[in-house]
Amino acid sequence: MAPILVIAAQDDWPTDRVVKVLADRGVEVFRMDTAEFPQRLTLAGRIDARRGWAGGLSTPHRVVDLAEIGGVYYRRPTPFRLAEGMSEPERRFAAAQARAGLGGIISALDCRWVNHPAAMSRAEYKPLQLAAARECGLTIPPTLITNSPDAVLAFAGDVGGPLICKPVASPVFIEADELKIVYTRKLTERDLDDLRGIDTTAHLFQAWVDKAHEVRLTVAGDRLLAAEVHAGSSKAFTDWRSDYPSLTYRATETPEDVAEGVRRLMERLELRFAALDFIVSPEGAWTFLEANPCGQWDWIQAATGLPIAEAIADELTGVAT
Repeated sequence: MAPILVIAAQDDWPTDRVVKVLADRGVEVFRMDTAEFPQRLTLAGRIDARRGWAGGLSTPHRVVDLAEIGGVYYRRPTPFRLAEGMSEPERRFAAAQARAGLGGIISALDCRWVNHPAAMSRAEYKPLQLAAARECGLTIPPTLITNSPDAVLAFAGDVGGPLICKPVASPVFIEADELKIVYTRKLTERDLDDLRGIDTTAHLFQAWVDKAHEVRLTVAGDRLLAAEVHAGSSKAFTDWRSDYPSLTYRATETPEDVAEGVRRLMERLELRFAALDFIVSPEGAWTFLEANPCGQWDWIQAATGLPIAEAIADELTGVAT
C-alpha cells in the first residue's frame, strides 16, 4: 500500500490517533511538521518532461519518495522554524521561500487529500459556507455581517425576535500572553440600545434558533458520523463551547435530506473532512451553522465511540465503506 504523508504539529493528539490506526493496518506513514523545515527536514524534489514531482522528503530517521505518496493528511502544522541569527527581513524572505518551495511541491501532489490546504483555506470563510449550504438545500439562519449599527437595528426589526452575535473568523486570540475565546452571545435589549464598537470591524449576527440540542456532524469521505450535544448549563445552551464539563453526548443518525445536502456541500467546498455544527429544533428540524475543515473530533470519538479516526484512515487509503 502507498505511504501516507501526515502533516501536523508533533503534539496533535487527534493526529496521533489517525497515525496509530494507519500503523495498526500496516500502512507506512511519514509524519512531519512544517516546523521541521529546513533544519530537520530536507526536501529534494524534481520535475521534468518525463514525469511529475519526484524525489524525497527526509529527516535523519526516515525518508519518503514524493512519487509514491498515496494520500496526505493535512492538519494544523506549525510555522517554519528558521535558523538563528537571521534579520527580520531575512526571516520573512526565507519563510516565503519555504512556503512556496516545500508547500508548493506538496500541494502539487496528485493523491488523496484530507484536506487539500487550498480547499481548506477557501472553505474557512463563513459567508462562503452559508451561501453554499443554502444552495445545497440546507436550512440556514437569517444572517447579517456588518460594521454598521444602523444595519444591526434594521436586521433586528426584520427578524422580530432574539439575535445572537459571534465572530466571523476564529474566536481565539492572545492578549498579554493569555488565551482568550470570544463565545456566541444572545443579545439583550440593552445591547441593542448601545451598539458602540460595531463600527470597529466586521461582526456576524444571526436570528436565534430555538433548539432542543445541537449536533456535531463529522464527515470523513462518504461517512457521516453525528453526535448530539446536550447542554447542561445556560452558558452551554447559548454556546456549548463555553462549558464543556456540562455537556453530554449521544451518537445519532443524520436525516436523509440533511445528509444529501451535506454531501453536496462537501463536494461544493472540495472537502473530504469537516466538522459541521447544526441546531436541532424541538420539532426535529436541522439548521446549519458552520463547517470547520480542520475541526476537532477526538473528544467526540472518546465520548461516543464513533469511529472517526478509522473513517479518516479509510479515506486516506481509499478503503471502500
